[in-house]
Amino acid sequence: MSVQERKERERASRERLIVATARELAEQQGWDAVTTRRLAERIEYSQPVLYSHFRGKREIIGAVALEGAAEMAAALRAAASDADGWRARVAALAHAYLEFAERNPAVYDALFQLDGGLAFAQEDTPEPLKDAFAALLETLGEVAGEGVHPALFTELFWSALHGLATLTRAGRLLPEGAEERLDLLVERLAVL
Repeated sequence: MSVQERKERERASRERLIVATARELAEQQGWDAVTTRRLAERIEYSQPVLYSHFRGKREIIGAVALEGAAEMAAALRAAASDADGWRARVAALAHAYLEFAERNPAVYDALFQLDGGLAFAQEDTPEPLKDAFAALLETLGEVAGEGVHPALFTELFWSALHGLATLTRAGRLLPEGAEERLDLLVERLAVL
């Protein structure tokens, strides 16, 4: 292994450590607790080392979002592939989405609430974000209904899931109605 290859591997390892530490800190204490000073202390590198990888917190949030998008896409595909029939696939996808949001609130915020400097719904949207949408579209596109554009339907269904995730987390919806709300969403919105 050349010196250059070793340096690149070490750099990639430091970057993964920074992202993992930021994510861990955000999940434990919220994104306000994630500062370059605290990250530098936790990973035992200087702040200039952090800045050699990321220009600031915004880029770190973006890196966490991209990592989370890949994880979300995998979870959605796994859930849908384990279900038989369109109704079961849509329900499994919806459950997986809401479970991801509940288990990973800081990642979910990085993806959908915070400014990570990422372009959404544009040509220059990063691949992990496109893939997360594609994971939704693969299942939801088949239930869009006649004359309905599959991507448009997917956006609408995703918006409903996001609303449920956000309102539930904020305590704006009664917990005991969660299953009924999800059943209504699947039954009323996703009709063939």
